[in-house]
Amino acid sequence: MSSKRGEHAARVEEVRIEDEMEQSYIDYAMSVIAGRALPDVRDGLKPVHRRILYAMHEMGVTSGSGHRKSSSVVGETMGNYHPHGDKAIYDTLVNMAQEFSMRHPLVDGQGNFGSMDGDPAAAMRYTEARMSPIAEELLDDIERDTVDFQPNYDDRLEEPGVLPAAFPNLLVNGSTGIAVGMSTKIPPHNLGEVIEATIHLIRNPDCDVRELIDTEALLPGEGGTDGPIQGPDFPTGAQIVGSDGVIDAYTTGRGRIRVRATFEEETSANGRERIVVKELPFQENKARIVERIAEDVNEGTIEGIADLRDESDRDGVRIVIDLKRGASRDVVKNQLLEHHLESTFGVINLALVDGQPRVLTLKETLAEYVDHRKEVVTRRTEDELAEAEDRAHILEGRLRALEQVDDVVETIRDSEDRDAAKAALRERFDLSEPQAAHIVRMQLGSLTSMEATEIEAEYEDLTDRIERLEEILADESELEDVIVSELREVREEYDEPRRTGFVRDAGNVTREDLIAEEDMVVVVTEDDYVKRVPADTFTPQRRGGKGVIGADPKEDDRVASAFVASTHDNLLCFTDHGQVYRMKTYEVPEYGRTARGTSMVNVLDLDDGEQITAVVNCGAFTEGSYVTMVTRRGYVKRTAGEEFENILSTGIRAISLADGDELADVEVTDGSQDVVIGTEAGMAIRFDETDARAMGRSARGVRGISLREDDRVAGLAAIDDDVSWTLTVTANGYGKRTAVSAYRRQNRNGHGLIDIDTGERNGPVRAIETVSPGDHLFVASEQGQITRTPVEELSELGRNTMGVKVMETDDDDAVACVAIGEPDEGDEE
Repeated sequence: MSSKRGEHAARVEEVRIEDEMEQSYIDYAMSVIAGRALPDVRDGLKPVHRRILYAMHEMGVTSGSGHRKSSSVVGETMGNYHPHGDKAIYDTLVNMAQEFSMRHPLVDGQGNFGSMDGDPAAAMRYTEARMSPIAEELLDDIERDTVDFQPNYDDRLEEPGVLPAAFPNLLVNGSTGIAVGMSTKIPPHNLGEVIEATIHLIRNPDCDVRELIDTEALLPGEGGTDGPIQGPDFPTGAQIVGSDGVIDAYTTGRGRIRVRATFEEETSANGRERIVVKELPFQENKARIVERIAEDVNEGTIEGIADLRDESDRDGVRIVIDLKRGASRDVVKNQLLEHHLESTFGVINLALVDGQPRVLTLKETLAEYVDHRKEVVTRRTEDELAEAEDRAHILEGRLRALEQVDDVVETIRDSEDRDAAKAALRERFDLSEPQAAHIVRMQLGSLTSMEATEIEAEYEDLTDRIERLEEILADESELEDVIVSELREVREEYDEPRRTGFVRDAGNVTREDLIAEEDMVVVVTEDDYVKRVPADTFTPQRRGGKGVIGADPKEDDRVASAFVASTHDNLLCFTDHGQVYRMKTYEVPEYGRTARGTSMVNVLDLDDGEQITAVVNCGAFTEGSYVTMVTRRGYVKRTAGEEFENILSTGIRAISLADGDELADVEVTDGSQDVVIGTEAGMAIRFDETDARAMGRSARGVRGISLREDDRVAGLAAIDDDVSWTLTVTANGYGKRTAVSAYRRQNRNGHGLIDIDTGERNGPVRAIETVSPGDHLFVASEQGQITRTPVEELSELGRNTMGVKVMETDDDDAVACVAIGEPDEGDEE
């Protein structure tokens, strides 16, 4: 008993558990990598794909045979070659039959093999399959010792370790797989382009990878290379956006390719605009896309869609998106692209090379295929040569026998049996064993003169064939010619036009692209509430009206400023503290007329008590522009526009202010204009802007107007050739427009001229602007009432007049601010 225990103990080997776990995991990982998940660079197939095709080949289920039940193909594959379960095998068979999954399907399926909506295929007992014609090109010449075979899983049979592959299937059909710690994702390509690239590489083995890429197609007009391969060619079509991802994928083996749905713009019979999606990005679920679009429409994430229908059929994809009347088609398109109709295909060109996973460039991928094809053609040629030489050897014996036919017949007749006859023939006529055996088996009818002529002709043909095969084996260029010729035959038979197009990369869809461009009225209150309301909410009316509610300040709050700007305008917001901030109009949340708005902290980082007093559009800046500012105490300053190009989120200093002074108004000028400063007491002074020299942002400026006691600056206006009038509005809702010629030019720092009578009826001046024909005047009151009036509605009066009623205000209300906008399109008509 003790001796047996000793024997057992001697067979026990102690190992560290971490070492054993590490080695076992590596073995498992390599098994998954090499045996299941990654394709071979030579034939572009994973083992399961290869085994299905070889099983069908062995069953005779070729493109010329009838379809066979998929279950029989799956059973044959599982029983003989791939013992991993029928579901995995059938799923692979289905994938190889789907036209929307493979650029050139390798299986010709009959029945329900699923759809782009994610519908599964019918059970394998209901569907039928056979090899497609192009799949036979992968197996062509497999019987001619062109590839190595290996034992199957139970050593009963042999299976090919790789297929001969008459075309570069890895690039043509692509591959996707997840292994342990790595994955592959290779896009499909156009067969004709891939074959041309392969031929180019065979003829120019030292070429650069970029010579294989048609960068001129990717970047038209930029003088790129015109190589054979334009880019991936997906079975579902669609469009590749830009070129960077494609070039990265081909030159490094990794890249991110943006793929965009193809759509058209149509107009329905009732005149409604619509967007019709015709092609979707590769591997996208059509039904899920439609469902997500509908969800976003219901949730308000996407606006402007009235109806959504999937009208797809066997002829192709057709998703119809009807737009609401007045909706911007470009905005809806960009919203759809941002969320649903554009995806990224991450290329990882990882494949097995000599059993090891490698990330390959385009050139390396094709070079590995060319090496494989050279080996296949070489082995096939050697096999054909051996066969031809064997046949020629037999024919040589037959010809020798025909030359001495009487002696041959006599020798055979005088022999006791076949073995004796063969021995006698070998000895008397110097024949080999195969030759003697063949002659003994010959029939007398083959000794005719006609038969002899046919044998001589066959022998001559065989001699020529042997000479050609030896030439191919002896000369590499001849071998390459054979490969090129066969590749061209495949191209002629199976090439198809490209399905995937290209569009220039205009950059990622931005938030601005998703917002319609329209004029907005932005309202800011003293307690720092802000909102924007579409300008067309306010209908133009005759002067003197009360207007409509444009804001609803809370108790003890009141409107501080309002301005009109397009949603896409890039704005500089100047505050009474002398700071300037930058923002886009669309960054201000949109609310209804009666809403209070949102806190300013959600838009701009203003200090406590800081108020926006002036807003200018960056679109007004040109080369040589100046930002001209005026303070409440009458100081004016000009600063070059380029000093406001880089503005921090916390703002920058626009002007230095003395204690108790505030920034009142700002205008953009071009260095050759006159400016008019208006005061609350109704005075106005006009002078050349160059009277105030340009200064830096930290300067205080110079005195622009000499104010009388208790007077303050109300605003600033710039005069150029395009303006016709100055427009003055007072706190009690009165105003007037006056020809700019009525304001004579003076030197700065004077008291100016009387602009408007500011008695008890009018109250102090709230704003002074310059306007032109067609402009609209927006007047906002402290309580949130807003009127919109064409400027021509205001009487044209001279200076030193009282003006006319512009806006009706309640006793406890007053005009807060004035903004100038343009008419709506309908108003212009």
